[in-house]
Amino acid sequence: NVITTALCLLNQISESHSTFTCEPIGLRMCQDLPYNTTFMPNLLNHYDQQTAALAMEPFHPMVNLQCSEDLRMFLCALYAPVCMEYGRVSMPCRALCHRAKRDCHKLMEMFGVTWPDEIECSRFPDCDEAYPRTVDLQTSVDPTDISPISIQRDYGFWCPRELKMEPDLGYSFLGTRDCSAPCPNMYFQRSELTFARYFIGVVSIVCLAATLFTFLTFLIDVTRFRYPERPIIFYAICYMMVSLVFFLGFLLEDRVACNAANPAQYRAATVTQGSHNKVCSLFFMVLYFFTMAGSVWWVILTITWFLAAVPKWGSEAIEKKALLFHTCAWGLPGCLTVALLALNKIEGDGVSGVCFVGLYDVTALRWFLLAPLCLNVAVGVSLLLVGIVALNRVRMEIPLEKENQDKLVKFMIRIGVFSVLYLVPLLTVISCYLYEHSNRAVWEITWVQERCRDYHIPCPYQVEQTSHPDLTLFLIKYMMMLVVGIPSVFWVGSKKTCFEWASFLQGRRRKDGVNESRQVLQEPDFAQSLLRDPHTPIIRKSRGTSTQGTSTHASSTHLAILEEPDDPRHAGSMHSKTSYHGSLHRSRDGRYTPCSYRGGEEQTIPPHSSMPHLDHPLSTHSSLHRLESQSRHSSQRDLVVASPTRITHGTSGGRVANDNDGASA
Repeated sequence: NVITTALCLLNQISESHSTFTCEPIGLRMCQDLPYNTTFMPNLLNHYDQQTAALAMEPFHPMVNLQCSEDLRMFLCALYAPVCMEYGRVSMPCRALCHRAKRDCHKLMEMFGVTWPDEIECSRFPDCDEAYPRTVDLQTSVDPTDISPISIQRDYGFWCPRELKMEPDLGYSFLGTRDCSAPCPNMYFQRSELTFARYFIGVVSIVCLAATLFTFLTFLIDVTRFRYPERPIIFYAICYMMVSLVFFLGFLLEDRVACNAANPAQYRAATVTQGSHNKVCSLFFMVLYFFTMAGSVWWVILTITWFLAAVPKWGSEAIEKKALLFHTCAWGLPGCLTVALLALNKIEGDGVSGVCFVGLYDVTALRWFLLAPLCLNVAVGVSLLLVGIVALNRVRMEIPLEKENQDKLVKFMIRIGVFSVLYLVPLLTVISCYLYEHSNRAVWEITWVQERCRDYHIPCPYQVEQTSHPDLTLFLIKYMMMLVVGIPSVFWVGSKKTCFEWASFLQGRRRKDGVNESRQVLQEPDFAQSLLRDPHTPIIRKSRGTSTQGTSTHASSTHLAILEEPDDPRHAGSMHSKTSYHGSLHRSRDGRYTPCSYRGGEEQTIPPHSSMPHLDHPLSTHSSLHRLESQSRHSSQRDLVVASPTRITHGTSGGRVANDNDGASA
């Protein structure tokens, strides 16, 4: 019922207007009426007489042709109603509406004009009285008594005609439905936006190259990065996708983030909202999903460091939780993305050319950006500090060798630098979001005040503070959103990475010994030191590289119980020579041939067994001299005391071969 509608409109007027006053009628169609004052917004919710005049234009031919004597009065009763005392609204009767519609129906069809739904006759009170009524004229206000200051009022924001959108799209701008922000941006000039777009494009290319390098390094040797550092790879993949979306936004400019202008319908270019634009929705899903996933992977990285440092979990134990890590890292951002799609909170960004959330909707910015990022930072920093304190306690309390001490310190430094390189950009982005959140209302009211006359909308009433956003703030925000992915290069950058890329580019890969070499070359390598029992004596195990089962390094058990030689390389060559000569046997024709041993006669010391009875390493040289001396004199029997032909990692032993064995070989 239209009476209820009028009362609701009156309540809206009382809430949005600072004062309710009458104003002289300026509409050309409504001159020379029994009354000459009206109020705005009118009964059809037009905020000023100029807007009402535009809405009345289709009826001008019918009024000029005088198809009905009631049409002009009926239209003026709606578009410029009589102004009475505050709290009273006079509505035209239903009979007046029926007569006007019946008399002009055929003429309206000839001109292609339809009767608007908002003035359908069933909406008006069922009566048959002239308009205005006598009581309405008795309480009207004389326009000469109106003070020029009293007609100023606070209308709030009224959507301009150029920014109106179809009702079924679910657009909203400054609290007004079916309205969208102007595009490409309502705050900055075109030249500023061009500079910002190229700046974002360059930064996105740098970040894309850095994260792509990290990902390709992982693909070259997928076994190199294990837990607890494996999340760095997924973290790099996430920000690789983020930088890719920003790069595509740079290439497409504002063709995705903006709706094209339509001069035929008096519509300007507006910001894309909702999911009706498929490309914009795709940009939003990829950008928001991987932004949140990258943040979650950093938290998981701190969790794995915490598990390795505090409860001393090994790589295999942490890797058993990989399914849980992936569920959280991909599931939580997926749920948030689906929720935003369901709430229709997608918004085009005219600055970067992408689609994101929280650009104009402060509520979405608060709950879908600030809240998750702040929570991730709080959890990640807490776990990181606890892990660093635990590692420092290991360094101070547990007696490690100097080499492992240096590796532990280096590892702690890498964790600290990597965390700083991640946290500083992320905290900067959060600070920018907080600054936007606190100043968005002032920026919007300033924009309305400056553009209200251009758009022919009511200007703000009693503006106390004005402010403009700084372009530098937005550039810092976009740069930090991309730079946050670059620290992954810091973690993978090492000599090992250079060697792997050199081998890959040359088209050859080492098939044997890669895993063992990785343990030697990868920095840091002190997992055994952290996971061992504090009361267990420290035994340094020298790693050697084996080829076809033949050791090229001396027995590492010597290094566990004897002093390490001054030069490990010389020691390795010494034992290699001993092993080689010890495996030779003089045949009947005077030549030396490799010894062969019968399985039943071999006596091999089990791996990892203690050997307190071993001679000094120099004894191998004396045995070698005896062997060579006896061979020169063609003795009947050789006594060979040397290292075994096949040596397992970390073992050594001696074998004795007789002349008969050599002959059988």
